[in-house]
Parts: sequence; C-alpha cells; structure tokens
Amino acid sequence: MTKSELVAKLATQHPDLRADDLEKLVNTVFEEITQALVTGGRVELRGFGAFSVRQRAARKGRNPRTGTAVAVPSKRVPFFKTGKELRVRVNK
Repeated sequence: MTKSELVAKLATQHPDLRADDLEKLVNTVFEEITQALVTGGRVELRGFGAFSVRQRAARKGRNPRTGTAVAVPSKRVPFFKTGKELRVRVNK
C-alpha cells in the first residue's frame, strides 16, 4: 500500500473529512516517526510494532565490478520489529 492509497482508504472510511486534511494527517504521523528516529528515539505502536535505530559497524566491502576491497563506514539504519498481534494476524 502506498501513501496515496492509504489516504484514499481513509477518505472512503471517513467521508466527512477532506482528503487534504487526511493527507496532512498521514504526512504528520510519518514526519513525527522520522523525527523521533533521527533524534535516536524509539516509536512503539502497540499491536503493530516498534521502530528504532541500530548502529552498523564499519566493515570491509568488495566492489563487485573490480573485486577490490572498499571501506564501508559505520552508519545508523532504521529497524522495525513487528508486534505480537501483527505477527499473529499475518500468520493466520
């Protein structure tokens, strides 16, 4: 599901709300999750899952074209862990 599909689905479920307002709402939720992760926080949505940031250590990589070793710097990456309720519903 894309963001526009999510907005369209919300618009059909809530015809009393304008699509522009729903789009702002979805964008605000995503922006708040992003800002929490940027600052090193964690976002937990009960029953759905938790977003967090993990640190990946620096390592030696390999250029697939030339085969030469390449230094890959350490970096922070977003991580999502599913909640129990979501796992149960997906595996029904």
